[in-house]
Amino acid sequence: MVIVNSKYFYVLAVVLFFSTSCRKAKDFPESEQDPRLSGGSQTTFNNGSGAFDQSFFGLNAHDQLIHDIGDTKFSSAFVTAPAHVNPGIGPLFNNISCGSCHPSQGSGSPPQAGQNAGLESFFLLLSNGGVDARGAPADVPGFGNQLQNNSSYGKQKEGDYNVTYTNQTFTYPDGTTAILRAPTYNIVNTYLPFPANTKVSPRMAPSVFGLGLLENIGDATIIAMSTQAQTDTNMIAGLPNYVWDVVKNKLAVGRFGHKCERPTIEQQVAEALQQDIGITNKLFPNENSYGQPQYYDDGLSPEINDSTLNALVYYMRTIAVPARRNVTDATVLRGEQLFKQAKCAGCHRQTIVTDVNITLPQVSNQTIHPYTDLLLHDLGPGLADGRAVYNASGQDWRTCPLWGIGLTQIVTGQTTFLHDGRATTLEQAILWHGGQANYSKVFFTHLPKNDRDAVIAFLNSL
Repeated sequence: MVIVNSKYFYVLAVVLFFSTSCRKAKDFPESEQDPRLSGGSQTTFNNGSGAFDQSFFGLNAHDQLIHDIGDTKFSSAFVTAPAHVNPGIGPLFNNISCGSCHPSQGSGSPPQAGQNAGLESFFLLLSNGGVDARGAPADVPGFGNQLQNNSSYGKQKEGDYNVTYTNQTFTYPDGTTAILRAPTYNIVNTYLPFPANTKVSPRMAPSVFGLGLLENIGDATIIAMSTQAQTDTNMIAGLPNYVWDVVKNKLAVGRFGHKCERPTIEQQVAEALQQDIGITNKLFPNENSYGQPQYYDDGLSPEINDSTLNALVYYMRTIAVPARRNVTDATVLRGEQLFKQAKCAGCHRQTIVTDVNITLPQVSNQTIHPYTDLLLHDLGPGLADGRAVYNASGQDWRTCPLWGIGLTQIVTGQTTFLHDGRATTLEQAILWHGGQANYSKVFFTHLPKNDRDAVIAFLNSL
């Protein structure tokens, strides 16, 4: 039996961590990289139900404590004021906690067909088709920019909504078929007449692991990926979204949200608290019902203190990425080759190097494999919502990161994909692609079934 002194093992681990996190990308050509390390040194090899909720490696005791506090708050339910713990929910809201929308830190799912939505990991964004002074989608009078379908006792919710699906049969050139479901959203029981010209866009809550690494992909890197397509035929031209940064009080490159609507994790978390749960904070001090009949001042604004918000942000910033699996399997390798031949990697970029970050070395200069370019791409009319967001048209969507996607079933117990969860399999998600992704879809559909299965096997290895 070999006994390893834990003290020396810890020292070795620390040395290895800092040597890998500080070395430059040129020291690691792709041929020498371990393809399993999706998050660089911040990769977890937990591939079970907790795969999306592992903290960064290398956090000191203090930072781990802040991460754990944020983790607890992420799962904690808010209640109406007055209360000793987590007061302030509402008066309008969609759900009661962060974890309710992001089960096990994974993606959500749409409501069941034909039933009015309840406390779902899903919501509807609204716009009257115009823009406000900062270029964001203009609010709908009486409803704001998001339909809140729950309310505190004695207050009126804005309305209910439900979804129905129409099945469409897709036939491959080889004669095999797949069923695609096209959603229709119905807004009912509104407390005021619902304006007929309102733009409605469904949103399914995304997974939240690896956000700190995505946040540390530099503006220059994102812009360079946008311009690279002009000379590299394997790349597909995308556009960065420039959105309002409420802290810097200016436009900035967007990274988060299905249309890159948010520039930072802090703004993403703070706005989700305000809009989804009705919790005011230092970035968004007004209730989501401000100016509406349901508005109520509970005297707590902000309803979450700065230290709690900061802990939530730090937690979201320091969640590790699950490792790839089956990377030497022949079918997976074949699927990866076909994925590249189909130009899927033209948007779902395999390898990106993060910026240097002296305040959070765990995300600094990391070679990661997120399978995204954080750019907007036109995916065609089939997925269009008609709701423009800054530079994003009604047909534009952010390239969804694919890392961890093969663990969705294991972690969350369900498989729904795309911005609105209409796809229940990865195959269906591919078949919904159009616009700039149409070449990739057509390439996939003309493959023999065993090769199509290989592509799916590759995606499930991520």
